[in-house]
Amino acid sequence: MANSVSDLSIVRQINTQHADLVHDVSYSYNGRRMATCSSDQTVKIWDLGEDNEWHMTASWQAHPSNIWRVVWAHPEFGHVIATCSFDKSIAIWEEIGLARRDSGEQINTWQKKLSLAECKASVTDVKFAPHYLGLILGFCSADCWVYICELPDISEMNLYRSYRYDTKVSCSCLSWNPSRITPPLVAVGSDTVSGGISKVFIYKFIQEEPKGLKELVSPISVPGPVRDVAFAPHMGRSFFQLAIAARNVHIFRLYPTDDNFNKNQSDSFNVEEVATLEKHKSQIWRVEWNITGTVLASSGDDGQVRLWKANYSGKWDSCATIRDSEVVNKIILKLYEYQVKIQKLGKLES
Repeated sequence: MANSVSDLSIVRQINTQHADLVHDVSYSYNGRRMATCSSDQTVKIWDLGEDNEWHMTASWQAHPSNIWRVVWAHPEFGHVIATCSFDKSIAIWEEIGLARRDSGEQINTWQKKLSLAECKASVTDVKFAPHYLGLILGFCSADCWVYICELPDISEMNLYRSYRYDTKVSCSCLSWNPSRITPPLVAVGSDTVSGGISKVFIYKFIQEEPKGLKELVSPISVPGPVRDVAFAPHMGRSFFQLAIAARNVHIFRLYPTDDNFNKNQSDSFNVEEVATLEKHKSQIWRVEWNITGTVLASSGDDGQVRLWKANYSGKWDSCATIRDSEVVNKIILKLYEYQVKIQKLGKLES
């Protein structure tokens, strides 16, 4: 029997006070802090107050160009975020205390701890590795490179070590596998379309010397440009689950094929597509799993956020839809305008 679909409405809207399109929203580990980034070149930090309302506690210009992504580090490393931008760089920021504005209002102060400008094109995504690996950052760029950056300590950022891998195609997004029972896995998506198809690469981060990335399986091919990838929490399953946002939502499973699965040494996987979810009927921009990896959220150009869940027989279907046509239509128009602008800038640079 197919899952019943609930039609949900937006219960709260937040005036982000950004002067341009918001590209990313990221929650802290406990969900009580939020970071937003925008084409207005600023990052804003929000805290959930005792009144259950979001209050902006910091705002600053983080880059001299569009900021694509913002992400929180695990709290064991302090109050730390990372950002990436069209200016070809990433930055790492730490909250260092309170400051007082001329008006007397107190705001939180964030300090740039590290800036890396190793790329020759826009940095399209940035993600911290699972915290048990240490303070490690992965990022990718439109110049075809994937980077892994090891940071020994938040107070000694200048001692970082970085490793990179050439994918041969433009990179648009990445995701770390959160599981502890295999070597660190990284999925990297590409928005380069050839013959109507784009690719997702699966790499292992080798922690022993010589460190670096190793491609584990043949690239996964999907129709349309890949805009987002997300590994699901493992939760003791015998496989790993990966969601891909492209022309449709795709769900793949990675099955370890050797006996080293439970020894943190697995190097070989079989890849199987278990679902292609087409109800958006438009470009998908974001995918995100819930904490147990049983519900997937996706957002697309159709102006809807959909929740997907598998039934008892393993068939995935939409279980809820969130829509706000007026707000989303404005966002779609802005996205189109920026796609045209970025294409023009790319032609000028080349």
